[in-house]
Amino acid sequence: MLDYGKEADRYDASRGGEPRAEAAAAAVRGLLPPDTRTLLDVACGTGLVTRSLAGAGLRVTGVDAAHGMARMASDRLPGAIVLGDSRRLPFPDASFDAVCAVWLLHLLSGPEEAAAVVAECARVLRPGGVFVTTVDKAAAHDVGSDIDAVLAPRPVGPAVDRAQAVEAYAAARGLTPAGGSRFRGHGQGRTPRSTVEDIGRGWFTRITPGSPLAARLVEGLAALPDQEVPRQDPRFALRSFRMPPGA
Repeated sequence: MLDYGKEADRYDASRGGEPRAEAAAAAVRGLLPPDTRTLLDVACGTGLVTRSLAGAGLRVTGVDAAHGMARMASDRLPGAIVLGDSRRLPFPDASFDAVCAVWLLHLLSGPEEAAAVVAECARVLRPGGVFVTTVDKAAAHDVGSDIDAVLAPRPVGPAVDRAQAVEAYAAARGLTPAGGSRFRGHGQGRTPRSTVEDIGRGWFTRITPGSPLAARLVEGLAALPDQEVPRQDPRFALRSFRMPPGA
């Protein structure tokens, strides 16, 4: 897995920057009840989405475990960012009207860790509050392009953030499905050259850099036309879950 502390300085430029952050924030806000006043952004990263979420009467707090990410987020939202582990959130029970986790669950080691994070998000929710999270993140990047055809032989494990699994994690904590939406991952369309770079730096967790499989995939990608031309942007899925009012 990438070291997100070291990744912080290049993260925004390589992930669509402001347009992607604004699209994500708008989709999250669209799933929040009208009376939402406080929101926790879990694994807030560099704070781009967090900053886009803030305002219009919504008070946002961000939390991230990577020092580099939290430092950048704090520069964008002074006083609103906390260093902390999503598996043990540093907040009391029932602290927030809403909690969001954008592009987090897919990074976790397995169902137990994902369930623990969802449990923490539920714990800090007030009765009647809403938890919003991305689901099926890896699948969103498969847009049916020539790059995806080259990558098809790579091993793919069961996604810990698949929608059905996330529903189960949420249900175990008393959360019920409340809605969903999609948004465009602006600037995240893959190019053959950028995909080769991602393989080399370990972005694909089941492809070991320098392995025979990695070499075959790199060779196939290098043979594709339009090496610098981005393919279609992914469309990410969000799901929301509500804590019962009497919980």
